[in-house]
Amino acid sequence: MVTSGALRAHLLAVRLAGEVGTSREDSLRSYRLFAARDPRVLIGIDPEGAWGQRDLLELMAERCGVSADPRHTSGPDVIDPERTLAALDAFATRIGEVARRGAPVLFGTGHPRPLLGFYAGLADALSAAGCEVLTPAQGRCVDILTRFGLRTCALDYARRVGLVRETGGGRPGCEPGVHCHSPLPVRVVLEAAAEDGGPLPELVVGDHGWVCGAGQLGFEAIGLADTDDPALFVGEAEGRVSVVVPVDDGVRSEYYGPLTRYVLKRACLSQ
Repeated sequence: MVTSGALRAHLLAVRLAGEVGTSREDSLRSYRLFAARDPRVLIGIDPEGAWGQRDLLELMAERCGVSADPRHTSGPDVIDPERTLAALDAFATRIGEVARRGAPVLFGTGHPRPLLGFYAGLADALSAAGCEVLTPAQGRCVDILTRFGLRTCALDYARRVGLVRETGGGRPGCEPGVHCHSPLPVRVVLEAAAEDGGPLPELVVGDHGWVCGAGQLGFEAIGLADTDDPALFVGEAEGRVSVVVPVDDGVRSEYYGPLTRYVLKRACLSQ
C-alpha cells in the first residue's frame, strides 16, 4: 500500500515534485507562447479568457506551486507535492466513478516512454472492473506539424494506451512511440469511434493534446501535466478539463509506479 506520506516522500525523492527537471526558462517560454496563442502550446485548447503572461504565471502558481514572481527567470522549476497529492485524489475519484459505472474509457499519451506504464496500469484495472478500454482508429495516419516540419505518423495502441509512431518505424503494438503534443490524434480517434457507431468514451485519460483535444470537444478528460504545460491548467480553470495532476512528466518510467498504486487504492481498484 502507498500512503499519502510515503508518496509525498517518493515524489520529492525522484523529483516528480519539489524541484523538477523542467527549467524555469522553459516554463516561462511556454507561458509567453500560450499568451501569443501559439498552437504548439495551446495543444487543442481554445481559451475563452485573455490569459496574458502574468495571468498564466498566477494560475500556474496556484495550480502547481511554481513561483509567482516574474523576476524569477532561471533555475529548476518547482511543483508543490501537496498540490500533486490533492490532484491525484481528485483524479482517483474520477477513475473510481467510471469504474463503478463500467463506462467506456480512452487512454492516450504524448509521452509514451515515461508515462505508458502509468496509464497501462490504470487501463488494466478499469478493464478488470468491467470498463471497455477503447482502441479506435488503430493504424490511421495523422499529419502532425512539428518543429522539424510536417511528419506523417500512425496511430497505434501499446497496452491499450493510444500513441503515435513515425510511419515506417518499429512494429505496431511495440513501445514506446514518439513524443507528441498535438491534439490531432485524439480528434481522429474520437471521429473514428463515432463513424464506426461504437461506444464513445465517458472519460479520456492522458496528457498533452489527448486531454486538451478531448476536453475541447466536450469529453470529460483528466491527466498529468508539467510546469511548462499551461494549456491543461487553463482547460481546467475554464471547465473543459476535469482534473490535472501537476507532476514532472519526463522522469524514469518506473518512478510513476507508486502513483498508479496510489490512484488504484484511492479508487478502490487495488488488486
